[in-house]
Amino acid sequence: MSAGVDVAVLVGPAAGRGRARTVSGAVLDVLRRGGLTPRLLPAASRAEAERAAAAAVAGGAAAVVAVGGDGVAHAALQAVAGTATPLAVVPAGTGNDLALALGVPPEPVTAAVAAAADLRDGDVRAVDAGRTAGRWWATVLCCGFDSAVTDRADRLRWPRGRRRYDVAVLAELARLRPREVTLVLDGAARTLPVTLVAVGNTACYGGGLRVCPAADPADGLLDVTVVGPVSRQELVRTRPRLADGSHVGHPAVTVHRAARVGLAGAGLTTHADGEPVAALPVVAEAVPGALHVVGTGRGVATIR
Repeated sequence: MSAGVDVAVLVGPAAGRGRARTVSGAVLDVLRRGGLTPRLLPAASRAEAERAAAAAVAGGAAAVVAVGGDGVAHAALQAVAGTATPLAVVPAGTGNDLALALGVPPEPVTAAVAAAADLRDGDVRAVDAGRTAGRWWATVLCCGFDSAVTDRADRLRWPRGRRRYDVAVLAELARLRPREVTLVLDGAARTLPVTLVAVGNTACYGGGLRVCPAADPADGLLDVTVVGPVSRQELVRTRPRLADGSHVGHPAVTVHRAARVGLAGAGLTTHADGEPVAALPVVAEAVPGALHVVGTGRGVATIR
């Protein structure tokens, strides 16, 4: 890649409780020193960020750099997925699950250095992306308990940061009950009571919780973790096991794999990458090689 090539930079203004905004200057400097011309995109809202990223890709940007957490990456993904334009993730959010899955360096400036080097050298990885209700997603799509928690946390104005999720978890535990969901895996349907369903392109959500521990974003498939009916006490006891993925050994948990996953059920919504997607019924599809990424670890289809 020649020097001076434009790259679009999307910064989440509130990501990481302001951390993304704080590190953005250093990230821009690194990109310039790497021979790139970074263009900062307006991103006061998710809709504005998505429009700006789409315009940048249509205008020929060599890459979109997402500085923040999974929400910022999700906004950038709507513009780059299904195109040849690569995404660079610079982790500076509360949850950085996509960066973790891709092997991006955890320190923002180091991540920017890696992205600039890959863009300069033309080292680009192809990975899968999920698509549901016309939206792209990269990590995990969920419905049931965890989606209800995210819905509630998004409505809370206090407390700030991760404590909002703690409050939301307690509130949703108080009204916990199994919900009937029809799950369709590559055309095979079953209806069952569930506490939650997680559909993973990658392993983690919620800041490193390995809900789909064996998910591989290069196999063309989605991993589906289904948690059946459990009591409040059992859910509280089991939830910490998400940190290492050992929850999949619990008798209430089943794991499946499919390229196309249908979900139907009354009164349920889905979230992916921590962002709202759509109410059920939905279909989640794995789209092989739909996302090109830079600044990551090696080992998945390298394009030159």
